[in-house]
Amino acid sequence: MLEPSHNDELPPIPGKRYFTIGEVSELCTVKPHVLRYWEQEFPQLKPVKRRGNRRYYQREDVLTIRQIRTLLYDQGYTIGGARLQMQAESEEQGEITSQQIIEKMIGELESVLEILKR
Repeated sequence: MLEPSHNDELPPIPGKRYFTIGEVSELCTVKPHVLRYWEQEFPQLKPVKRRGNRRYYQREDVLTIRQIRTLLYDQGYTIGGARLQMQAESEEQGEITSQQIIEKMIGELESVLEILKR
C-alpha cells in the first residue's frame, strides 16, 4: 500500500516491526482513543493484541491509519463513506476475493459440523 501524498507533513515511519498505540498516535497525529474507535469501525485495522490487551501495530496498520486519516480529515469523508472507500480499494486490489471468503466459510462450517457430530 502506498502512502497517500497528503501525509507528507507526518513524521517518517521508523523501521520497526511493532509500534505501541502511543507511537502510532504520534506518527499519525491522532489521539489513542480515536485509534481504538477506528478499530471498531474499520475491519482492515486489526492490531496484534498481547498481554493485558496491549495493542501492537505493524507498518501496514500505520499506513492504513494514515489512509483513514486522509479520507476523514483531508477529503471530508464520513466514517461510513471512508469505510466504503477502503472496502472498494481493497476489492480493486483483489486483497480478498469472494472465492476466498466462500472457501473460508466452508472450512468454518465443516469445523462446526465436526463438532456437532461428536
